[in-house]
Amino acid sequence: MELTFGNAATKIIGSTGFSSLTIGDGTMILVACVLLYLAIWKKFEPLLLLPIGFGCLLANLPLSMMASTDSGGLLNFFYQGVKHEILPPLVFLGVGALTDFGPLLANPTTLLLGAAAQIGVYTTLVGAVFLGFDLKEASAIGIIGGADGPTSIFIASKLAPHLLAPIAVAAYSYMSLVPLIQPPIMRWLTTAEERKIKMEQLKPISQTVKIIFPVTVTIVCCLMLPGVTPLLGMLMLGNLFRESGVTARLHETAETHLINIVTILLALAVGSSMTAESFLRLETIKIIILGLLAFCMATAGGVIFAKIMSKLSGGKINPLIGSAGVSAVPMAARVSQKVGADEDRSNFLLMHAMGPNVAGVIGSAVAAGVFISLFGDPMVGSNHAEISTNIIATISSLPK
Repeated sequence: MELTFGNAATKIIGSTGFSSLTIGDGTMILVACVLLYLAIWKKFEPLLLLPIGFGCLLANLPLSMMASTDSGGLLNFFYQGVKHEILPPLVFLGVGALTDFGPLLANPTTLLLGAAAQIGVYTTLVGAVFLGFDLKEASAIGIIGGADGPTSIFIASKLAPHLLAPIAVAAYSYMSLVPLIQPPIMRWLTTAEERKIKMEQLKPISQTVKIIFPVTVTIVCCLMLPGVTPLLGMLMLGNLFRESGVTARLHETAETHLINIVTILLALAVGSSMTAESFLRLETIKIIILGLLAFCMATAGGVIFAKIMSKLSGGKINPLIGSAGVSAVPMAARVSQKVGADEDRSNFLLMHAMGPNVAGVIGSAVAAGVFISLFGDPMVGSNHAEISTNIIATISSLPK
């Protein structure tokens, strides 16, 4: 066929992404721009929402081969770190290196507040089942209530990989909205007198105790809930880098360069999964609503339990620190400090709130471990049993 100007123009236009652009692609590009707007101009969790938004943008450009499902594409390789549960545990390694468990150890009762805040996880599981999700999907959705992005991604990749995109976006979006969502709930559930309660200064914790704690938690929790070992193990290893005093270089790397690199890869991978086919569904709207419910219930659960503890302690605990039982470290603790300071500028709750805040990280990981044990793939245990049986059979067949 003779190549004319018209044929050449048609061929060139046909090879561009514009020729394949669908309404779904255009909608997701708009969603990506909204995420970028929230990250840059509104400063809502920009370290996460910006790469997630740009990953979403790249994934929905037709013919770009940048979606997580595009075999051989760049972001598909990044997504393998999510699919094979590599990147979320590495984020926890960095979080552990950044986190001081001292406030939790100085006031161990705040561990109960981290546990109480997990009520949002379990109530949302029930709500998700009521809305038609199966138990695996409901478990992955419920973890949004823990306000823990890496844990949400980790359990979604195990139990409901087809819902990874909306779950991750909901989890990180609500994490970024902590300063907007929590204060009204905190003020509604507490009185002005309760918000003015000043707590006693925390006692110092020895280095020995800080070293023993992550080792003990790893042994006990990972033996009870093996499925959560990648997350909890890396969290405690990072904290051991911090507290041991003999791994300064590893500590510095984990809390700076490593967590920054992994955050970029993880956020881009999550964004690349936000295609029109996986995101523009009725289930996404349900997950967004359930995620908000989970987060509100978690905040309320922590505050209400802190009120009970305050009464039992004779008014020595400020109920505001209960809201920090969600694992958005350290943002939730800062919100507790701000709401308390609004009532009394001389009231300093930040370090007290870090106790339940850190407990919330552990609590959400434990909740994930429970769900994995209950609803995860049972083949792991059966494989071990099969291997043991084969070994015994082989030994039995040996000549006597």
